[in-house]
Amino acid sequence: MGEFLLLVLHDRDAAEHVAHRLRTAGWAPGAVHRDLLAGEDDAEDADWVVELATAPGGGPAHGRRAELEALAEDHDGFVTD
Repeated sequence: MGEFLLLVLHDRDAAEHVAHRLRTAGWAPGAVHRDLLAGEDDAEDADWVVELATAPGGGPAHGRRAELEALAEDHDGFVTD
């Protein structure tokens, strides 16, 4: 298991909005960047990724993965390590 959970969304605006919402709620670091995931070879297919290592209260983000998966699904995205 990696240090970060990656919340993957297809739309930049959605990723920025979700990242802001998560940072405000105490998730960290909440950095947003574009990334080609495994198996993708076209930059046009790159998704927007929100990196999360720490959940509110200081625990690991992995401990609240289900919560992040539900949020990602609301935005047609997914969570990966």
